[in-house]
Amino acid sequence: MNLKEQINRDSLPRHIAMIMDGNGRWAQKKGGERLFGHRNGVESVRQVVEAAGELGVEFLTLYAFSTENWKRPRTEIDGLMTLLTSTIANETRKLNENNVRLLVIGNLADLPKSVQKHLMNSVNFLSGNTGLTLVLALSYSGRWEITEAVKRMCQDARSGKLDPDSIDACLVESYLATSFMPDPELLIRTSGERRISNFLLWQLAYTELYFTPVLWPDYRKEHFYEAIIDYQRRERRFGKVDEKRAITLNN
Repeated sequence: MNLKEQINRDSLPRHIAMIMDGNGRWAQKKGGERLFGHRNGVESVRQVVEAAGELGVEFLTLYAFSTENWKRPRTEIDGLMTLLTSTIANETRKLNENNVRLLVIGNLADLPKSVQKHLMNSVNFLSGNTGLTLVLALSYSGRWEITEAVKRMCQDARSGKLDPDSIDACLVESYLATSFMPDPELLIRTSGERRISNFLLWQLAYTELYFTPVLWPDYRKEHFYEAIIDYQRRERRFGKVDEKRAITLNN
């Protein structure tokens, strides 16, 4: 039985988030510049999007560019923005054929105007699709998102639209950039690093974390299947006690 056949379709995570890490190290091993790694990582994105769509995953969020990434050398940033624009242009038709909807979260105003234009064109073109929702986190960080949510809540409280006494976790979530989708059940990070790097800080409270040493340009569908199989073997208790295990221990 191959890996895909081992996956229980009845217990798929509705939302999978991914930190695509290791492009630079992959390029270094190959004797190339960092952008060489980023370009080769595009095929990995294709593989993961196809795999998620084929399985029936509802939401896939990819950490494509963080607010911290703006601190990288200008040549790398410019190359990434060019790559992002060309990838969007090249992949939109295929995404449409696969019934994929595209959404974007992050401080998009910081992106070059040309990138913003291409993104919005693709978002609008794919808006009627009903399969996998692919979410790109661009110029995004968890702290930025929470800060922006607090600002909007304060503005609404000042204008009388919001009663501070009504604030609870559900209300906070409604002000987040991800309010349209469930929290991730599974986070996958490639390259062997074991941290969440300012990604979906609120939403990952009860997410299962999966770390793989595979560098992003080498990541394929089989690696994605492995992560889901590992997730399905875990017991998710959300702070509750496993009653059967507790009875066994107490006897």
